Amino acid sequence: MLGCAQTGTGKTCAFAAPILQRLSERPVKGRPVRALILTPTRELALQIQESFEAYGKNLPLRSAVIFGGVGQQPQVDKLKAGVDILVATPGRLEDLHNQGYIHVEKLEIFVLDEADRMLDMGFIHDVKKILEWLPRRKQTLFFSATMPPEVQGLVDSLLTDPVKVAVDPVSSPVEVIDQKLYYVDRSNKSRLLASLILRPEVKNALIFTRTKHGANKVAGDLQKAGVTAAAIHGNKSQTARQQALADFKEGRVKALVATDIAARGIDIEELSHVFNYNLPDVPETYVHRIGRTGRAGRGGTAVSFCEFGEKPLLREIEKLLKKSIPVVEDHPWPMEVFEAPKKDARGREINPDDAEARAAARERRRQREENKKTAQAVKPVKGETPVKARREAPARAEKAAQSPASGKRKASGYKPSRTLEEALTAMEPHGSPEEKARPVEYYRDPLAGETIMDATARLLAPRKTARTTEKKPATRQAQPKEGGRQKKGAEPKQEPFPPAKVQNAPRREKKAKAPAEQGGKRRGGRGNGGRRGGPMEVTLRLGSQKDSTEQQGSLMKPYYFNPNED
Repeated sequence: MLGCAQTGTGKTCAFAAPILQRLSERPVKGRPVRALILTPTRELALQIQESFEAYGKNLPLRSAVIFGGVGQQPQVDKLKAGVDILVATPGRLEDLHNQGYIHVEKLEIFVLDEADRMLDMGFIHDVKKILEWLPRRKQTLFFSATMPPEVQGLVDSLLTDPVKVAVDPVSSPVEVIDQKLYYVDRSNKSRLLASLILRPEVKNALIFTRTKHGANKVAGDLQKAGVTAAAIHGNKSQTARQQALADFKEGRVKALVATDIAARGIDIEELSHVFNYNLPDVPETYVHRIGRTGRAGRGGTAVSFCEFGEKPLLREIEKLLKKSIPVVEDHPWPMEVFEAPKKDARGREINPDDAEARAAARERRRQREENKKTAQAVKPVKGETPVKARREAPARAEKAAQSPASGKRKASGYKPSRTLEEALTAMEPHGSPEEKARPVEYYRDPLAGETIMDATARLLAPRKTARTTEKKPATRQAQPKEGGRQKKGAEPKQEPFPPAKVQNAPRREKKAKAPAEQGGKRRGGRGNGGRRGGPMEVTLRLGSQKDSTEQQGSLMKPYYFNPNED
């Protein structure tokens, strides 16, 4: 089933009450998960769970909610105790399912709340993956306040012969909401917002911004203006988001600044005002935003700010509403900037809020890297006191910021050639005319000169071959023959290794000597001449010396060696 209705009309109760009635009539032993409700945000998941607990308070059914951002152990304990109804967000649901804590073999009902947001490009892959786990025979219900045409195709592909129920025309705003529009420049939006919220008719306000960085900025500007404000978005921890939402519902905070996803489906009773600090890109999102007020038949006010670059978005919204939003002309900060937004190299318009958010993200990333380098510099080395480490931390951090290669080039006065003429000039020999007339020695060994060559000359320059060093033959310590002990203070006598025996030894002696002569472990080495991790030294055969396959005890025989004939 696909259900579409205006926000605030009771869609949660529309699927919660039938689920409770159906599951209570047919109880199942063991309490497996029989109903799964998938939501896009943690706040909406908590809200749905509270509705199930309120509606089914006197029923012998258990419900639980799982979401990310918090520890999973309390959620796992509830799942182990048995849950009939499970409310979840996609990320934590996949995590616990992969760990083997969630079993959906006996699932009967699957509900996808806020389907338009869940089926958006950010969630469509998660939803398809979750649908693969669920049994084929089940009831699937999709609920949403808006249903854009581009999402309708995805819904049709996931539902089988669905029954579509629309209480009112899709994306129609509630008639009791008083809508207003202010034309204002981007630099004056915060001032206008603070002046409107401080009016006595504004009991509480929910402000929507385009970016997470914008939500933090607007909340800070309101606090400076004397308005108690808090921000909720995806970068906030779950504890901070729940605390901000609880303070707003209880009246301790007058203004709550949120992004679209963070405020999706939030039910706030008696919300007097909704402010669109930035107009949304999708017209249907505007309907969902203003639907946070005017719920359950109550009145409300929706105020929207529009700068010159947002006029195309305003036209799309009014086209969806099929009417114009009333404009408020008399206010202290009228629009004075009538410049079109700048475009990038591809001809796309650059949104100032998005550009500011990206710049802030780069600055935070740079600050994290600096803090990491500072923390590494402050860490004392072996034998160093913490006081000395803190005193030398700035110098260490500056040294770590420079790579070794760049430091050497900078110290030698190296400057990269910007043009071909500069590179050729740098490669020419320097000195007196007599020296310039004899450039053979210069080009014979470019690295021997004082002039720093560019990368190409260094790459083509001949390399000096390493000299081979002669090594002394390996020796071993002579073992004492009598008494089994060596005189104290006497140095062991060094004797050369005897040459390999050519004669075939008896079988018993061959087995005894095999491990030692097969390159096994010796005292002070690893079977490769004592060199750790390096290749075995190769020596030439002299005279009658045999190779490795001809040595006594070797398990391999050369193709030219026949023991029956030789």
